[in-house]
Amino acid sequence: MTAKTRIVVLFLVDLAIIWFSIVTSYLFRFYDDMPREYYIQMYQYGLISTVTFGGSLIYFGLYRRMWQYASIGEIISVIKAILVGALLSYGIAFIILPERVPFGVEVRSVETILVLVGGVRFLWRMFHRERINYKDTQTHTLIVGAGDCGTLIAREMMGPMFAHSKVVGFIDDSMNKYHMSILGIPVLGNRYSIPSIVKDRNIHEIIIAMPSVSRTEISEIINIAKKTGAKLKIIPALNDLIAGKISVKKLRDVSVEDLLGREPIVADMNGILGYVYGRTVLVTGAGGSIGSELCRQILPFSPDKLLLLGHGENSIYTIEMELRKSFPDAQIITIIADVQDRTRMMDVFRSHRPQVVFHAAAHKHVPLMERNPSEAIKNNVFGTRNVADCADRYGAQRFVMISSDKAVNPTSVMGATKRIAEMYVQSLSATSQTKFSAVRFGNVLGSRGSVIPAFKQQIAAGGPVTVTHPEMVRYFMTIPEAVQLVIQSGAFAKGGEVFVLDMGEPVKILNLAEDLITLSGYEPYVDIEIKFSGIREGEKLYEELLTDEENLGATQHNRIFIGKPEIMNQNQLELEFKRLERVLPEEPEAIREVINQIVPMQPVAQAAIS
Repeated sequence: MTAKTRIVVLFLVDLAIIWFSIVTSYLFRFYDDMPREYYIQMYQYGLISTVTFGGSLIYFGLYRRMWQYASIGEIISVIKAILVGALLSYGIAFIILPERVPFGVEVRSVETILVLVGGVRFLWRMFHRERINYKDTQTHTLIVGAGDCGTLIAREMMGPMFAHSKVVGFIDDSMNKYHMSILGIPVLGNRYSIPSIVKDRNIHEIIIAMPSVSRTEISEIINIAKKTGAKLKIIPALNDLIAGKISVKKLRDVSVEDLLGREPIVADMNGILGYVYGRTVLVTGAGGSIGSELCRQILPFSPDKLLLLGHGENSIYTIEMELRKSFPDAQIITIIADVQDRTRMMDVFRSHRPQVVFHAAAHKHVPLMERNPSEAIKNNVFGTRNVADCADRYGAQRFVMISSDKAVNPTSVMGATKRIAEMYVQSLSATSQTKFSAVRFGNVLGSRGSVIPAFKQQIAAGGPVTVTHPEMVRYFMTIPEAVQLVIQSGAFAKGGEVFVLDMGEPVKILNLAEDLITLSGYEPYVDIEIKFSGIREGEKLYEELLTDEENLGATQHNRIFIGKPEIMNQNQLELEFKRLERVLPEEPEAIREVINQIVPMQPVAQAAIS
């Protein structure tokens, strides 16, 4: 039946209901003793009501609604249409008919029309829902959270766009909601009931609709739900609910970041504004994962100018276009330059005089740097020296270097060069007016070259997912989280600090791989195989954030700490740098020996894989 045909049929049914209601109302009023003049009046009143009720039903849009998805709004429209139709028909009849229509007839006919017109529509709604419920092709959905957000999602999923889905029930930890129904959908249990409910109700999809709870709680719920094999989706942020933007379109797949369960960072806005607002800020490596996020988070603090410096033109162009769209009034200057080019760095600092420098340019890939140690030295050590010397010479107020947990007791060339760079930055702070500091943290999820994108590619290809060792452990942070703490650390710098970020609990890489496979809708070791490839050159099983000699101090921020490593004399470092310069053309092993004399590298534990 076409939509037009349905409208015509429904309109004819409504007219039949109007006549039926009026005739039965007159019969009930007079029983078997209705005078002849009232028969004439009944037909006349019926004709008047046909016009007035019919027009009112059309005016209030009762034939433009999808009644299989009717709710409170549709009930109100039915009531309005019938009351307006009744008033019009009674008023017109009072004016043009010789005899007044009995008030009892009017009241009874309105009651009958209201019940039958509304009843027909809601019977159709029930019939439609029951008919759909018998289909086997539907996606059975379970919503975690029976509050405002969950109710909004359920209501939208009852609409025509989601006929392929059926909300089977809610999950909520509130005891008061157990065995209650919302929109006709039952609350089936609490979070610990999820596995049994998924199994008993044949759930295909779980939606976590709890934007106001802590991330730790969300992580706990995800850890319960991920074991069921159902696809997981989540409402991302509380501010969407406040702004009235909650929609199924806002749902996204649960990510590995959600599993970390880390709470949002509370930033000292005044402290950051104090050294960024109205200043010229330079970000090196601005096209990289950390550098580009630094740019995104710095611009809201209204620097006078933001200098985006990078070696790769494509990545700099990409972040420039993004920033110009998001911050059309900001003064953004792009600079294509290599930090290894000392003359070019001098030109940049002489021309723009940056007051705040975030040095994110670095080579970070451990196995690649093992095979190319000269490049690690040129970029990570000499590149840092060039930028730091320029910051000192041209009077920058602050210099923040992005370091790595691999600089602690390094087993790799990459880690050792990062530690040497830290040492140089610290040595400058003893004589410079610039406040030099370094910020040390672990892996960031989703950065280029990190394990998450590699795992995703392997899963998309059908596997296997390769993990180096079953006991490999790493610290992880999200990119925005790490960068926010980096910017915050800059506000605390007095000169010479190595800030250490609270990375939370270390994560087993094997568990990370298993979670990512599960969140992708597959079963580890069944759908996607996991293989162990062996520890790569320069890697270690466990990362550290401090050496044994470093003392950890507190800051005003509960997620930022200060390490005070031993500082090497700048003159001594310059002598070591000359040795590094001389050895650059030689074989990798000779380069490692010189690095090892500056920063002793620890042997890699080549544990057997069982």
